[in-house]
This record gives sequence, structure tokens and C-alpha cells, in this order.
Amino acid sequence: MNQTNPRRKITSLLEIFLVSLRLGFTSFGGPIAHLGYFHEEYVRRRKWMDEKSYADLVALAQFLPGPASSQVGIGIGVMRAGVLGGIISFLGFTLPSVVALILFALLLKEFDIGTAGWIHGLKIVAVAVVAHAIMGMSKNLTPDIKRKAIALFALVGTLVWQTAFTQIGVILLAALLGFLLYKQPEESEETSSPFPIAKRISVIFLALFFSLLFLLPILREITGSYWVAMFDSFYRAGSLVFGGGHVVLPLLEQEFVPTGWLSEASFLAGYGATQAVPGPLFTFAAYLGTVMNGWLGGLVATGAIFLPAFLLILGALPFWDSLRNNPKIKGAILGVNAAVVGILISAFYFPIWTSSILAPVDFALASILFSMLAYWKLPPWIIVVSGAVGGSLLAMFQ
Repeated sequence: MNQTNPRRKITSLLEIFLVSLRLGFTSFGGPIAHLGYFHEEYVRRRKWMDEKSYADLVALAQFLPGPASSQVGIGIGVMRAGVLGGIISFLGFTLPSVVALILFALLLKEFDIGTAGWIHGLKIVAVAVVAHAIMGMSKNLTPDIKRKAIALFALVGTLVWQTAFTQIGVILLAALLGFLLYKQPEESEETSSPFPIAKRISVIFLALFFSLLFLLPILREITGSYWVAMFDSFYRAGSLVFGGGHVVLPLLEQEFVPTGWLSEASFLAGYGATQAVPGPLFTFAAYLGTVMNGWLGGLVATGAIFLPAFLLILGALPFWDSLRNNPKIKGAILGVNAAVVGILISAFYFPIWTSSILAPVDFALASILFSMLAYWKLPPWIIVVSGAVGGSLLAMFQ
């Protein structure tokens, strides 16, 4: 499409925004479901890209840290209307859940409802949701004994050493183990596809990503600024999460709960509420930022946690072919993905289980919610509503 005509470009950007906004209002079910919605809308219905290009883009998003579905949406916008198209696509898809979670956080603060029974129900929802995520991810990411061992190493490491840097070290060691153990992974056909970004521009995006990752902690120490510290914590979480939105939970918990920036009860209540809204799970950051520092904090947190996704997808697009066809890189990613399972199991025990399952009836409710999600295949919003109602009923009879 020729984008030299300003009116045509504005029309194209408006179309991208409206389509992605509708997806943002209707895309429930997590990143895998989002990719299905994207395929139906962008590939089958609108034919903005072909099957191969879409598959290539999904593969790149799965390879990179960060929110996979959001990165695919950004990439589609870039291919349609350049970098500005990627930004517009992201805004449309993310806006509905960000607004909903900021409003929920403001309600939580204004009316002091942190001890309400339905809030405890939302914490139990988090138990069911993460247990379901573990079940699916472990089947796909730890199919052999070597990857199961890496997952166990990650589980033990993150439980025994509870620091903000443990998970980073575990991920790096898992990458090294995968590199050593899977030097010759299964042979696959080499593929290639063109992406509409010059390599010199992509290098700038990658340099900015790594510069912020290393300079923000230094700036945080030098300035002592609350806002710099907050931006650094969310940016680092968005930079180091492999495996999707659920895995951001332990990183954010380690950043904010031990430091006293917010309570475990508020943290888990927001995580449960995040399951009820459409769009990416990373918008959990909007809730956390709002609880800590009002609606402006919510916007800053959202921008910080999604910024790495932008920089990485725009920086990696032209280099994707050489990366994915490198067997050593493939092995390292296998190790990282296995470690993700162990990290998530660790977070499932602490803080999710230890602060949510306080009595046998709590476990009973969690079992019901898990069965509704995993076996009856009910939509996530029904699980959330059921958890809130169940928590209120438990509070009435205790």
C-alpha cells in the first residue's frame, strides 16, 4: 500500500486503531487465544498479511521476552503502516483493559475494600488461573528429562533465594544449560521472510533497549527518585519475562511487595481482577501503578512495562531469520522456556498459595474454579465472577 498520500495514511491508521480497539474489547482468554483472534481478523478476514508472514511474526514474538500477543499486534501495525501503525495498533488493543484496571484500582483505594470477601475470592481465582497455566506450559515446555531438570533447578533456586536478582540469574543459567545440552536440536527447514524495517534503524531500537536496561538502575541509585525507581522496576520486568503474562507475576511481586510499595492482598486481588478483562495480561501493571501512585502511576507503569516489547520487536524484525535458524540460539531458548515453568511453580507456592489458601474451604473453592477453567472450558470472566461470589459467601459463613 502506497502511504505517501497523507489522507490515505490517516485513513489507514484510523482503520488500524478501530480494528485493534474492537479486538481489545473482545479478546478474552490469554495470549494463545489472542493470537487466534488476530489470525481470524488480520489474516483470514482482512487479508492484511499472508499465513506465512503471520506465522513468522508469531514465531519471533514467542522467541523474544515480553507479551507475545501484544508484540504480534505491534508487528502487524508496523507491516501495515510503519512504526506509527505499530503504536496505534498497540494503543487500540491495550486501552480497554488499562482503563478498566485503573478504575478498579481507584475503587479499591477509595472505598478501602481490601478486606472484603470478594477480594479474597479474587485471590483464590489467581490460584486456579496460575495452576492452569502451569499445567499447559509444563506439557509444552518440559517434555523431556533434561528440561524437567532445568525447571526443577529454577523452582528450587527461586524458592531458596528470594531476591529481585535471583530470577535474572536463573534465566541466564538456564540459557547456558540449554546452549550446552541442546547443541543439535531437531533439524528443521530454514525459512526467511522480509520485514519492513531497515537494519540500521533496528540497531538503534536494540541499543536503546539495552541502554535503558543497564542505565535505569544506575539512574535510580543516583537520583533516589520514586518515579525513576518505579519506571525501572516495570521496565526490567517487561524486559526479562519469557513465557507470557503469567510469568510477570513473580518478578513484579519481588519488586513491590517486599519493599512495602503495596500489600500482598492488593497485589493478588489485582491479579485476579486482571483475568476478568480482555487484552494482554501485562496491563496488570496499570493496576499496580494506580494502587501505588494514582492514575498517573498507572499510565507510567503501563508505558514502562510495554516499552521493552516495542523496542525488541522493532529491533529484532530484520534479524529474525539468522536468529531462528541458529541451532545454538534455539538450544538456549529451550533452556529458558523450561526455567519459566519452574519460576511459575515457585510463584504459585509463594506468594499465591501461601496468602490465598488459608482454610480447607479456600482449597475447595480453588478446586471448583480450576475445574471450571481447565475441564469445563468456561470463559475466564465467568471464573472471576464465580470466585468473587464464592469469596463473599465464604466470608458470610465464617
